[in-house]
Amino acid sequence: MDNLLSIVTFTPALAALILALFLRGDDAAAQRNAKWAALFATGVTFFISLFILAEFDPSDTGFQFVEERDWLMGLTYKMGVDGISVLFVMLTTFIMPLVILASWEVMQRVKEYMIAFLLLETLMLGVFMALDLVLFYLFFEAGLIPMFLIIGIWGGKERIYASFKFFLYTFLGSVLMLVAMVAMYVDAGTTDIERLLVHQFGSATFSLMGVQIVGGVQTLMWLAFFASFAVKMPMWPVHTWLPDAHVQAPTAGSVVLASILLKMGGYGFLRFSLPMFPVGSEVMGPLVLWLSAIAIVYTSLVALVQEDMKKLIAYSSVAHMGFVTMGIFVANQQGIDGAIFQMISHGFISGALFLCVGVIYDRMHTRQIDAYGGLVNRMPAYALIFMLFTMANVGLPGTSGFIGEFLTLMAVFQVNTWVAAVATTGVIFSAAYALWLYRRVVLGDLIKESLKTITDMSRRERAIFAPLVVATIFFGVYPAPILDTIGPSVEALVGNYETALAQAKAAIQLASN
Repeated sequence: MDNLLSIVTFTPALAALILALFLRGDDAAAQRNAKWAALFATGVTFFISLFILAEFDPSDTGFQFVEERDWLMGLTYKMGVDGISVLFVMLTTFIMPLVILASWEVMQRVKEYMIAFLLLETLMLGVFMALDLVLFYLFFEAGLIPMFLIIGIWGGKERIYASFKFFLYTFLGSVLMLVAMVAMYVDAGTTDIERLLVHQFGSATFSLMGVQIVGGVQTLMWLAFFASFAVKMPMWPVHTWLPDAHVQAPTAGSVVLASILLKMGGYGFLRFSLPMFPVGSEVMGPLVLWLSAIAIVYTSLVALVQEDMKKLIAYSSVAHMGFVTMGIFVANQQGIDGAIFQMISHGFISGALFLCVGVIYDRMHTRQIDAYGGLVNRMPAYALIFMLFTMANVGLPGTSGFIGEFLTLMAVFQVNTWVAAVATTGVIFSAAYALWLYRRVVLGDLIKESLKTITDMSRRERAIFAPLVVATIFFGVYPAPILDTIGPSVEALVGNYETALAQAKAAIQLASN
């Protein structure tokens, strides 16, 4: 099918346009129609994306389904997917119908709410498919706008503060990336990502204002991209926007933020930092490993003292993203496999945990841990679902959460045993805060009067969790479909990284002689 990637990408945006033009009013019927239209559009997008997965050839390490045409002012519209990006496309199209279903309780400005999520899906898909620097940047930055509105309009009491903090942190980080992109275009004469992947950027050490820049221009470009992707993930210590954004965002916004938006940072490291700036990655790699290890331990300890369920899960996300950055910058097959698997798995697990919070928040309108206790007595199905995803978040063998962490720690251990040892303590801390949360919310006697009439999950809520339960257990027991899809592309990435690194070092050695 021609233009398959564009069809998948812009189907949600087309649905948003139709909603904006033809749906009138804000009565119950209009609200219902907006919800069903958004669910239908996201469902169709997921169905079409299955054709991409069905026709995708994992043994081909290049980009597939490539679309290229002239755009405007000499710029090129170019889209494509490889073994790494195709899974992020599938994760996005898989999660979005569940997000719309989770928004069924929204009753204010429903049409605008659905339009925001549909546009957000288009922009997120564009990030994972773009093969042109300018196109990537436009998708990457434009995605901030719908999420800014979702938090700022439909969020909690402190929504304005949280939305501006989210926007300013992530936007300012990307300004340096834009500067680096301009420098890349000047140096390489192209914005085509495929051509940039094989271009050798300057790696000779030089002095800037009296400071020795080891790795030369590459290291400066690496730092510029790092500023953007580190905030997006987010990495410690630029993570402080995330807990506020999660706490104030509506449930569906938190799910998208945790499941998909955070993955853009990791994807950026894999698409740009590692292959395009190998010398910069090697120079700065040890710093990233230690920042990641510190993030895992520090944010796990911070999670232990949280009284708000969403904040606890938000800090947990920062800790789990620490495993991702460790895996990426050990730059070996096992580490990158583990990092990608961890991102996909985290999309299921963290999204489900925020949905678990949303289930009881819809009933009690509070996220305070102290407000609950003994829910197992009134909500046995909820207690079972919450337990599964709590165990998966800890990394229990048999769940998808185990595979990514195990692969990553094994890879890091081969490179730096001290970093691996520190990071492993984070696994213990994660068990502490996750089980502490579950114990206080679900177990024990049902003492509080306000909880004695609480009802268990509805059919709609169970339908939302069902695919996430299946995915978490299936890929925990049988991870081969993911690992087989990413394996050849990751092998090619590592091989090209090592070759480019060796060539750069040889050129530096020749120049010094």
